[in-house]
Amino acid sequence: MTIAETIRDDVTSALKAGDRGRAGALRLVLSELQKAAKEGEGDELSVLRRERKRRRDAESAFRDAGRAELAAQEGGEAELIEAYLPTELSDAELEALVSRAVAETDAKGPRDMGAVIRHVMAAAEGRVDGRRVSSLVKAALPA
Repeated sequence: MTIAETIRDDVTSALKAGDRGRAGALRLVLSELQKAAKEGEGDELSVLRRERKRRRDAESAFRDAGRAELAAQEGGEAELIEAYLPTELSDAELEALVSRAVAETDAKGPRDMGAVIRHVMAAAEGRVDGRRVSSLVKAALPA
């Protein structure tokens, strides 16, 4: 069962339970997934990450503007989306992956950073943010 099918089932469940807020948020996510599939994007996890990031950005913008109720709503939607994403790697797991990737790619300095990042991202299988990987790889490589 794909993520989109799971979300579609959860929309139905939310409507039956009378939870209109949850159903509305899930419908928006489902719409984005369908739009991405139509455009050939296809990767559901990247769509979910993008939507989570949008919600987090909106949450911080609302907090800065003093709109706590809207910030809470956006934060709730971001948490709802996170439930469909795989759990992220812990810092220790990611550090182990980075050190193994540095050894396997025989990286000698910053020029080899791209190869190490590609290796880590492939091994992590979408369970880690690229910015985290980049900062750890940068710290692990000799200058």
